[in-house]
Amino acid sequence: MVRVKKNFTSVLSIIPKILQVFLNISLISLAIILSILLIKELIIFSHILLESGSDDYKLFLDNILIFFLYFEFITMIVKYFKEEYHFPIRYFIYIGITAMVRIIIVDHEQPVNTMLYSLVILILIIGYFIMNLTPRDRPDSKWFFKKNNV
Repeated sequence: MVRVKKNFTSVLSIIPKILQVFLNISLISLAIILSILLIKELIIFSHILLESGSDDYKLFLDNILIFFLYFEFITMIVKYFKEEYHFPIRYFIYIGITAMVRIIIVDHEQPVNTMLYSLVILILIIGYFIMNLTPRDRPDSKWFFKKNNV
């Protein structure tokens, strides 16, 4: 019985490693695809700049913000590997803010929608502020969370 339990435990310890390898391969593949799309956006961006008579500022800004979205996703994947297989939440907040700014720039005909998008950006910024305000290590609190020694 002990031998079966030991074999079962060894099998269970292998499963997370296999899943981690699968996740890493998937993220590397996604980074390659996003890099190709980033280069494609640079080519499209250069065509917009070089075309004479291209006065569509919405298209110009839209392509710049799409470029930054790709860039932020690639940066987030790089940070995932640098920070020992962990996605920092602040990068999701950056991507959310950039995406909402892109929506406001591209689609701002409806004032109510623009106001709602602005509120979403405000909520994301408040969340980012709160995240930076709270200490990372809970036992050794900083200035904001002081222990009361009673």
